[in-house]
Amino acid sequence: MNIQISDQPLRWGALDVGLFGLASDWHGKLIDKPLTFSLAIDHDYLWFVACHESPATIHPNARPGEFQAELWRYDVAELFISDPITGRYLEINIAPNGAWWSAFFTSPRVRESTKDIQLEGIATYADLSPTGGWMTAAALPLKKLQEELNFGDASMINVTFIVNSPKQQFISAAKLKGDEPDFHQPEGFKKVTFFH
Repeated sequence: MNIQISDQPLRWGALDVGLFGLASDWHGKLIDKPLTFSLAIDHDYLWFVACHESPATIHPNARPGEFQAELWRYDVAELFISDPITGRYLEINIAPNGAWWSAFFTSPRVRESTKDIQLEGIATYADLSPTGGWMTAAALPLKKLQEELNFGDASMINVTFIVNSPKQQFISAAKLKGDEPDFHQPEGFKKVTFFH
């Protein structure tokens, strides 16, 4: 999974990062309008940016920049980061309006804690266009990711989306196994590749 390195601090509203597109869902069906995403790092943060040109159905309790469980029941972008040493992994969900949720897992679908524990230092951003398209981003503190997940050259990552709720389509950047969508397959995540 490509992660762009920025020598300058990145900031919302002036992001200059490359976007990668996803055109088909879990079952190979084309998405009406492609989804795009970017992963980039500066000195302090890993940035996860997600975009879609179609209107979103957002969790009714989701508030911009606030923590909200069960965002996956509606349209959402997701980032998974796996620890290359322990196998423990982090899931971050970002709603199109910038609401977010996070959890650590010790193995596939086994949460480390039944309580919702927020990842410290995360900041989220969002823009909704008049035509219904959206762009959202999360800035995750690199120091925290290094402490919690040994984040670095050996890390494994995946980017996923759920769109078109309530008739949800499931999209994964990494090709994962199974007939039914299941994003919790850390063995199928992609190794990071940093580039300038």
